[in-house]
Amino acid sequence: MKKLLFILVPVAILGWFVYQQKTELPTVPFAKTAREKLASTLSTNGKLEPVEYTDVRLITGGLVQRMLVKQGAAIRNGQALAELAAPGQRDELAAAQARVAQVQAELAGLEAGGRGSDIAEIEGAQSRLKGQREAAQKSLDSLNRLVQANAATKFEADQATQVVRDIDNQLASLAQKRTVLVARTDVDAARARVREAQANVALMAGRIARNVVKSPAAGILYNLPVRDGAFLNAGDVLGSVGQLDPVRVRVYVDEPELGRVAVGQPVRITWDALPGREWTGKVEQKPTQVIALGSRQVGEVLCTIANPGIDLVPGTNVNAFILTQVVENALTIPRTAVRHESGVGVYVLDKATGTITWRNVKTGASDALRVEVLSGLKDTDVVAQPSDVTLKSGLKVTPTIQ
Repeated sequence: MKKLLFILVPVAILGWFVYQQKTELPTVPFAKTAREKLASTLSTNGKLEPVEYTDVRLITGGLVQRMLVKQGAAIRNGQALAELAAPGQRDELAAAQARVAQVQAELAGLEAGGRGSDIAEIEGAQSRLKGQREAAQKSLDSLNRLVQANAATKFEADQATQVVRDIDNQLASLAQKRTVLVARTDVDAARARVREAQANVALMAGRIARNVVKSPAAGILYNLPVRDGAFLNAGDVLGSVGQLDPVRVRVYVDEPELGRVAVGQPVRITWDALPGREWTGKVEQKPTQVIALGSRQVGEVLCTIANPGIDLVPGTNVNAFILTQVVENALTIPRTAVRHESGVGVYVLDKATGTITWRNVKTGASDALRVEVLSGLKDTDVVAQPSDVTLKSGLKVTPTIQ
Protein backbone atom coordinates (compact mmCIF):
# COMPACT_ATOMS: atom_id res chain seq x y z
CA MET A 1 0.00 0.00 0.00
CA LYS A 2 2.76 2.39 0.86
CA LYS A 3 4.50 1.60 -2.39
CA LEU A 4 1.29 2.38 -4.30
CA LEU A 5 0.94 5.73 -2.52
CA PHE A 6 4.54 6.49 -3.26
CA ILE A 7 3.76 6.11 -6.97
CA LEU A 8 0.34 7.80 -7.05
CA VAL A 9 1.34 11.01 -5.22
CA PRO A 10 3.92 12.17 -7.79
CA VAL A 11 1.52 11.28 -10.62
CA ALA A 12 -1.19 13.38 -9.00
CA ILE A 13 1.17 16.33 -8.56
CA LEU A 14 2.29 16.11 -12.20
CA GLY A 15 -1.32 15.94 -13.39
CA TRP A 16 -2.22 19.00 -11.34
CA PHE A 17 0.74 20.92 -12.78
CA VAL A 18 -0.24 20.02 -16.37
CA TYR A 19 -3.81 21.07 -15.70
CA GLN A 20 -2.65 24.39 -14.30
CA GLN A 21 -0.46 24.98 -17.35
CA LYS A 22 -3.38 24.31 -19.67
CA THR A 23 -5.78 26.52 -17.81
CA GLU A 24 -3.32 29.42 -16.99
CA LEU A 25 -3.55 32.30 -19.51
CA PRO A 26 -0.36 33.39 -21.33
CA THR A 27 1.10 36.69 -20.22
CA VAL A 28 1.60 39.24 -23.00
CA PRO A 29 3.07 42.76 -22.70
CA PHE A 30 1.01 45.62 -24.13
CA ALA A 31 1.72 49.29 -24.86
CA LYS A 32 -0.67 52.23 -24.84
CA THR A 33 -1.16 54.57 -27.75
CA ALA A 34 0.07 58.11 -27.11
CA ARG A 35 -0.38 61.59 -28.52
CA GLU A 36 2.95 63.32 -29.00
CA LYS A 37 5.13 65.38 -31.30
CA LEU A 38 6.90 62.94 -33.59
CA ALA A 39 10.06 63.84 -35.45
CA SER A 40 10.63 61.40 -38.27
CA THR A 41 14.37 60.84 -38.61
CA LEU A 42 16.19 58.88 -41.27
CA SER A 43 19.25 57.26 -39.68
CA THR A 44 22.19 56.14 -41.82
CA ASN A 45 25.91 56.64 -42.24
CA GLY A 46 28.13 58.95 -44.22
CA LYS A 47 31.67 60.10 -44.91
CA LEU A 48 33.25 63.54 -44.54
CA GLU A 49 35.06 65.47 -47.25
CA PRO A 50 36.07 69.13 -47.64
CA VAL A 51 33.67 71.45 -49.46
CA GLU A 52 36.64 72.94 -51.35
CA TYR A 53 40.11 71.46 -51.59
CA THR A 54 43.29 71.57 -53.67
CA ASP A 55 45.89 68.85 -54.12
CA VAL A 56 49.47 70.12 -53.82
CA ARG A 57 51.34 68.51 -56.72
CA LEU A 58 55.06 68.60 -57.47
CA ILE A 59 56.28 70.50 -60.53
CA THR A 60 59.53 68.59 -60.50
CA GLY A 61 60.41 65.28 -58.92
CA GLY A 62 63.01 64.73 -56.25
CA LEU A 63 63.90 63.62 -52.75
CA VAL A 64 62.04 65.34 -49.91
CA GLN A 65 64.85 66.88 -47.89
CA ARG A 66 62.72 68.60 -45.26
CA MET A 67 59.03 69.00 -44.45
CA LEU A 68 58.29 72.53 -43.28
CA VAL A 69 54.75 72.02 -41.91
CA LYS A 70 52.68 69.41 -40.10
CA GLN A 71 49.32 67.90 -40.92
CA GLY A 72 46.42 69.94 -39.55
CA ALA A 73 48.26 73.26 -39.86
CA ALA A 74 46.52 76.38 -41.19
CA ILE A 75 48.24 77.26 -44.48
CA ARG A 76 48.56 80.60 -46.31
CA ASN A 77 48.37 80.83 -50.07
CA GLY A 78 51.94 80.45 -51.35
CA GLN A 79 53.34 79.16 -48.06
CA ALA A 80 56.32 76.79 -48.37
CA LEU A 81 55.44 73.22 -47.39
CA ALA A 82 58.56 71.21 -48.19
CA GLU A 83 62.06 71.42 -49.64
CA LEU A 84 63.42 68.97 -52.19
CA ALA A 85 67.10 68.04 -52.30
CA ALA A 86 69.01 69.89 -55.08
CA PRO A 87 72.65 68.71 -55.06
CA GLY A 88 74.99 70.97 -57.04
CA GLN A 89 72.33 73.44 -58.13
CA ARG A 90 73.43 76.22 -55.79
CA ASP A 91 77.03 75.89 -57.00
CA GLU A 92 75.77 76.15 -60.57
CA LEU A 93 73.80 79.26 -59.61
CA ALA A 94 76.89 80.87 -58.05
CA ALA A 95 78.89 80.17 -61.22
CA ALA A 96 76.15 81.67 -63.36
CA GLN A 97 76.04 84.78 -61.17
CA ALA A 98 79.84 85.17 -61.48
CA ARG A 99 79.51 84.95 -65.27
CA VAL A 100 76.94 87.78 -65.17
CA ALA A 101 79.37 89.96 -63.19
CA GLN A 102 82.14 89.24 -65.72
CA VAL A 103 80.16 90.12 -68.86
CA GLN A 104 78.67 93.18 -67.18
CA ALA A 105 82.19 94.44 -66.46
CA GLU A 106 83.18 93.85 -70.10
CA LEU A 107 80.10 95.75 -71.28
CA ALA A 108 80.87 98.66 -68.96
CA GLY A 109 84.38 98.88 -70.42
CA LEU A 110 83.11 98.87 -73.98
CA GLU A 111 80.48 101.49 -73.22
CA ALA A 112 83.25 103.65 -71.64
CA GLY A 113 85.22 103.51 -74.92
CA GLY A 114 87.08 100.27 -74.82
CA ARG A 115 89.03 97.97 -72.62
CA GLY A 116 91.03 99.68 -69.92
CA SER A 117 94.35 98.21 -71.11
CA ASP A 118 93.83 99.43 -74.68
CA ILE A 119 92.88 102.93 -73.52
CA ALA A 120 95.84 103.08 -71.16
CA GLU A 121 98.21 102.08 -73.98
CA ILE A 122 96.86 104.79 -76.31
CA GLU A 123 96.92 107.46 -73.60
CA GLY A 124 100.53 106.51 -72.70
CA ALA A 125 101.62 106.82 -76.34
CA GLN A 126 99.83 110.16 -76.66
CA SER A 127 101.56 111.46 -73.54
CA ARG A 128 104.99 110.43 -74.85
CA LEU A 129 104.33 111.96 -78.30
CA LYS A 130 103.14 115.22 -76.75
CA GLY A 131 106.41 115.48 -74.85
CA GLN A 132 108.37 114.73 -78.01
CA ARG A 133 106.35 117.30 -79.97
CA GLU A 134 106.98 119.97 -77.35
CA ALA A 135 110.72 119.34 -77.60
CA ALA A 136 110.58 119.22 -81.41
CA GLN A 137 108.63 122.48 -81.53
CA LYS A 138 111.23 124.19 -79.33
CA SER A 139 114.00 122.90 -81.61
CA LEU A 140 112.15 124.18 -84.69
CA ASP A 141 111.58 127.61 -83.15
CA SER A 142 115.32 127.84 -82.31
CA LEU A 143 116.37 126.81 -85.84
CA ASN A 144 114.00 129.40 -87.38
CA ARG A 145 115.70 132.14 -85.31
CA LEU A 146 119.13 130.90 -86.36
CA VAL A 147 118.06 130.84 -90.04
CA GLN A 148 117.02 134.51 -89.76
CA ALA A 149 120.44 135.28 -88.28
CA ASN A 150 122.12 133.23 -91.04
CA ALA A 151 123.43 130.94 -88.33
CA ALA A 152 121.62 127.84 -89.64
CA THR A 153 120.54 126.56 -93.02
CA LYS A 154 116.97 126.39 -94.31
CA PHE A 155 117.44 122.63 -94.83
CA GLU A 156 117.94 122.11 -91.11
CA ALA A 157 114.79 124.14 -90.39
CA ASP A 158 112.81 122.05 -92.92
CA GLN A 159 113.98 118.82 -91.29
CA ALA A 160 112.87 120.09 -87.87
CA THR A 161 109.49 121.07 -89.31
CA GLN A 162 109.06 117.55 -90.73
CA VAL A 163 109.75 116.03 -87.30
CA VAL A 164 106.95 118.14 -85.79
CA ARG A 165 104.58 117.10 -88.61
CA ASP A 166 105.42 113.43 -88.12
CA ILE A 167 104.62 113.68 -84.41
CA ASP A 168 101.34 115.49 -85.18
CA ASN A 169 100.40 112.71 -87.60
CA GLN A 170 101.10 110.10 -84.96
CA LEU A 171 98.98 111.99 -82.42
CA ALA A 172 96.15 112.27 -84.94
CA SER A 173 96.41 108.55 -85.66
CA LEU A 174 96.19 107.70 -81.96
CA ALA A 175 93.17 109.99 -81.56
CA GLN A 176 91.48 108.24 -84.48
CA LYS A 177 92.35 104.86 -83.01
CA ARG A 178 90.76 105.94 -79.74
CA THR A 179 87.50 106.87 -81.48
CA VAL A 180 87.26 103.54 -83.31
CA LEU A 181 88.54 101.42 -80.45
CA VAL A 182 84.95 100.14 -79.74
CA ALA A 183 82.58 99.40 -82.63
CA ARG A 184 78.79 99.47 -82.22
CA THR A 185 78.62 95.78 -82.95
CA ASP A 186 81.04 95.07 -80.09
CA VAL A 187 78.74 96.84 -77.62
CA ASP A 188 75.67 95.01 -78.97
CA ALA A 189 77.45 91.67 -78.70
CA ALA A 190 78.48 92.43 -75.12
CA ARG A 191 74.93 93.35 -74.19
CA ALA A 192 73.69 90.09 -75.69
CA ARG A 193 76.21 88.16 -73.59
CA VAL A 194 74.89 89.95 -70.48
CA ARG A 195 71.30 89.03 -71.31
CA GLU A 196 72.28 85.43 -71.93
CA ALA A 197 74.14 85.21 -68.63
CA GLN A 198 71.21 86.80 -66.74
CA ALA A 199 68.77 84.38 -68.37
CA ASN A 200 70.94 81.48 -67.24
CA VAL A 201 70.88 82.83 -63.67
CA ALA A 202 67.08 83.13 -63.81
CA LEU A 203 66.85 79.57 -65.13
CA MET A 204 69.00 78.20 -62.33
CA ALA A 205 67.12 80.25 -59.72
CA GLY A 206 63.84 78.92 -61.10
CA ARG A 207 65.05 75.35 -60.78
CA ILE A 208 66.04 75.96 -57.19
CA ALA A 209 62.70 77.70 -56.48
CA ARG A 210 60.82 74.68 -57.82
CA ASN A 211 62.55 72.60 -55.18
CA VAL A 212 60.53 74.54 -52.59
CA VAL A 213 56.98 73.16 -52.75
CA LYS A 214 54.40 75.86 -52.03
CA SER A 215 50.68 75.71 -51.36
CA PRO A 216 48.50 76.96 -54.23
CA ALA A 217 45.68 77.91 -51.84
CA ALA A 218 44.91 78.85 -48.25
CA GLY A 219 43.20 76.43 -45.88
CA ILE A 220 43.89 73.48 -43.57
CA LEU A 221 46.54 70.94 -44.56
CA TYR A 222 44.31 67.96 -43.78
CA ASN A 223 46.18 65.32 -45.78
CA LEU A 224 49.98 64.98 -45.60
CA PRO A 225 51.13 61.39 -46.28
CA VAL A 226 54.71 62.36 -47.24
CA ARG A 227 57.63 62.29 -44.80
CA ASP A 228 61.29 63.41 -44.90
CA GLY A 229 63.36 61.24 -47.22
CA ALA A 230 60.49 60.22 -49.51
CA PHE A 231 61.08 60.34 -53.27
CA LEU A 232 58.34 61.88 -55.38
CA ASN A 233 57.92 62.14 -59.13
CA ALA A 234 56.73 65.22 -60.98
CA GLY A 235 52.94 65.40 -60.63
CA ASP A 236 52.79 63.37 -57.41
CA VAL A 237 50.60 64.71 -54.58
CA LEU A 238 52.49 66.06 -51.58
CA GLY A 239 49.31 66.83 -49.60
CA SER A 240 45.83 68.36 -49.75
CA VAL A 241 44.69 71.78 -48.55
CA GLY A 242 41.00 72.48 -48.03
CA GLN A 243 38.36 74.56 -46.27
CA LEU A 244 37.04 72.54 -43.30
CA ASP A 245 34.37 74.87 -41.92
CA PRO A 246 31.88 73.95 -43.11
CA VAL A 247 32.53 70.39 -44.26
CA ARG A 248 30.58 68.22 -46.66
CA VAL A 249 29.12 64.89 -45.59
CA ARG A 250 28.32 62.37 -48.29
CA VAL A 251 25.36 60.58 -46.66
CA TYR A 252 24.44 57.13 -47.98
CA VAL A 253 20.65 56.75 -48.08
CA ASP A 254 19.10 53.42 -49.04
CA GLU A 255 17.12 53.58 -52.26
CA PRO A 256 13.65 52.96 -50.68
CA GLU A 257 14.22 55.89 -48.30
CA LEU A 258 15.29 58.46 -50.91
CA GLY A 259 11.74 59.71 -51.35
CA ARG A 260 11.80 61.04 -47.78
CA VAL A 261 14.80 63.30 -48.43
CA ALA A 262 14.45 66.93 -49.54
CA VAL A 263 16.87 69.82 -49.95
CA GLY A 264 17.02 72.02 -46.84
CA GLN A 265 16.09 69.32 -44.32
CA PRO A 266 18.04 69.54 -41.02
CA VAL A 267 20.87 67.05 -40.55
CA ARG A 268 22.58 65.96 -37.34
CA ILE A 269 26.00 64.25 -37.34
CA THR A 270 27.70 62.19 -34.64
CA TRP A 271 31.13 60.58 -34.61
CA ASP A 272 31.90 57.47 -32.56
CA ALA A 273 35.41 58.77 -31.86
CA LEU A 274 33.94 61.76 -29.98
CA PRO A 275 30.92 60.37 -28.10
CA GLY A 276 28.45 62.90 -26.76
CA ARG A 277 29.27 65.46 -29.47
CA GLU A 278 27.11 66.36 -32.45
CA TRP A 279 27.26 68.72 -35.41
CA THR A 280 24.37 70.16 -37.39
CA GLY A 281 23.73 71.27 -40.94
CA LYS A 282 21.31 70.71 -43.79
CA VAL A 283 20.75 68.75 -46.99
CA GLU A 284 22.32 70.61 -49.94
CA GLN A 285 21.85 68.23 -52.85
CA LYS A 286 19.88 65.07 -53.59
CA PRO A 287 21.58 62.21 -55.46
CA THR A 288 21.63 62.06 -59.24
CA GLN A 289 22.03 58.29 -59.34
CA VAL A 290 21.83 55.14 -57.24
CA ILE A 291 25.07 53.21 -56.72
CA ALA A 292 26.11 49.97 -55.08
CA LEU A 293 27.66 50.26 -51.62
CA GLY A 294 28.52 46.75 -50.51
CA SER A 295 25.22 44.89 -50.46
CA ARG A 296 23.22 48.16 -50.40
CA GLN A 297 21.81 50.29 -53.22
CA VAL A 298 22.19 53.87 -52.05
CA GLY A 299 21.97 57.45 -53.20
CA GLU A 300 24.66 59.88 -52.10
CA VAL A 301 22.96 62.83 -50.40
CA LEU A 302 25.31 65.81 -50.02
CA CYS A 303 24.98 67.68 -46.72
CA THR A 304 26.81 70.74 -45.43
CA ILE A 305 27.77 70.61 -41.75
CA ALA A 306 29.14 73.41 -39.57
CA ASN A 307 32.55 72.50 -38.15
CA PRO A 308 33.70 75.55 -36.14
CA GLY A 309 36.30 73.69 -34.06
CA ILE A 310 37.72 71.79 -37.07
CA ASP A 311 37.21 68.59 -35.06
CA LEU A 312 35.72 66.73 -38.02
CA VAL A 313 38.35 65.86 -40.62
CA PRO A 314 37.98 64.51 -44.17
CA GLY A 315 37.74 60.75 -44.45
CA THR A 316 35.91 60.39 -41.14
CA ASN A 317 33.02 57.88 -41.10
CA VAL A 318 30.07 59.40 -39.23
CA ASN A 319 26.49 58.67 -38.23
CA ALA A 320 23.92 60.84 -40.00
CA PHE A 321 20.36 61.66 -38.94
CA ILE A 322 18.18 63.52 -41.45
CA LEU A 323 15.02 65.07 -39.98
CA THR A 324 12.58 64.29 -42.78
CA GLN A 325 9.25 65.18 -41.10
CA VAL A 326 7.78 66.63 -37.88
CA VAL A 327 4.17 65.74 -36.95
CA GLU A 328 2.42 67.56 -34.11
CA ASN A 329 -0.03 65.65 -31.87
CA ALA A 330 0.55 62.35 -33.70
CA LEU A 331 -1.13 59.14 -32.51
CA THR A 332 1.86 56.85 -31.93
CA ILE A 333 2.71 53.32 -30.86
CA PRO A 334 6.06 51.53 -30.44
CA ARG A 335 7.61 50.47 -33.75
CA THR A 336 8.03 46.98 -32.29
CA ALA A 337 4.25 46.58 -32.04
CA VAL A 338 3.75 46.78 -35.81
CA ARG A 339 3.58 43.35 -37.44
CA HIS A 340 3.54 42.20 -41.06
CA GLU A 341 1.25 39.21 -41.18
CA SER A 342 -1.94 39.63 -43.24
CA GLY A 343 -0.90 43.13 -44.17
CA VAL A 344 0.45 45.75 -41.80
CA GLY A 345 -1.28 45.69 -38.43
CA VAL A 346 -1.24 45.15 -34.68
CA TYR A 347 -2.94 42.96 -32.10
CA VAL A 348 -5.33 45.06 -29.99
CA LEU A 349 -6.51 44.03 -26.54
CA ASP A 350 -10.21 43.87 -25.78
CA LYS A 351 -10.04 45.01 -22.19
CA ALA A 352 -13.51 43.65 -21.35
CA THR A 353 -12.85 40.06 -22.41
CA GLY A 354 -9.05 39.91 -22.22
CA THR A 355 -8.84 38.64 -25.80
CA ILE A 356 -6.80 40.04 -28.66
CA THR A 357 -7.89 40.98 -32.17
CA TRP A 358 -5.90 41.60 -35.31
CA ARG A 359 -6.38 45.08 -36.73
CA ASN A 360 -4.90 46.50 -39.93
CA VAL A 361 -3.32 49.94 -39.53
CA LYS A 362 -1.87 52.61 -41.77
CA THR A 363 1.39 54.08 -40.56
CA GLY A 364 3.00 57.44 -41.23
CA ALA A 365 6.04 59.20 -39.84
CA SER A 366 8.39 57.39 -37.50
CA ASP A 367 11.54 57.79 -35.47
CA ALA A 368 13.89 55.21 -34.01
CA LEU A 369 11.34 54.03 -31.38
CA ARG A 370 7.81 55.06 -32.32
CA VAL A 371 5.62 55.22 -35.40
CA GLU A 372 2.60 57.35 -36.26
CA VAL A 373 -0.70 55.55 -36.84
CA LEU A 374 -2.87 57.31 -39.42
CA SER A 375 -5.83 54.91 -39.22
CA GLY A 376 -6.92 51.71 -37.49
CA LEU A 377 -6.45 52.71 -33.84
CA LYS A 378 -8.00 54.98 -31.23
CA ASP A 379 -6.44 56.93 -28.39
CA THR A 380 -7.63 54.38 -25.82
CA ASP A 381 -6.29 51.27 -27.57
CA VAL A 382 -3.44 49.15 -26.27
CA VAL A 383 -1.37 47.01 -28.63
CA ALA A 384 0.60 43.82 -28.09
CA GLN A 385 4.36 43.98 -27.87
CA PRO A 386 6.69 41.19 -29.01
CA SER A 387 6.93 38.19 -26.65
CA ASP A 388 7.47 34.43 -26.69
CA VAL A 389 3.71 33.86 -27.04
CA THR A 390 2.36 33.09 -30.52
CA LEU A 391 -0.55 35.48 -31.01
CA LYS A 392 -3.75 35.04 -33.00
CA SER A 393 -7.14 36.70 -33.02
CA GLY A 394 -9.42 35.46 -30.20
CA LEU A 395 -6.56 34.39 -27.95
CA LYS A 396 -7.26 35.15 -24.30
CA VAL A 397 -4.25 36.55 -22.49
CA THR A 398 -3.10 38.04 -19.25
CA PRO A 399 -2.01 41.56 -20.24
CA THR A 400 0.80 43.55 -18.69
CA ILE A 401 0.51 47.22 -19.66
CA GLN A 402 3.86 48.93 -20.15
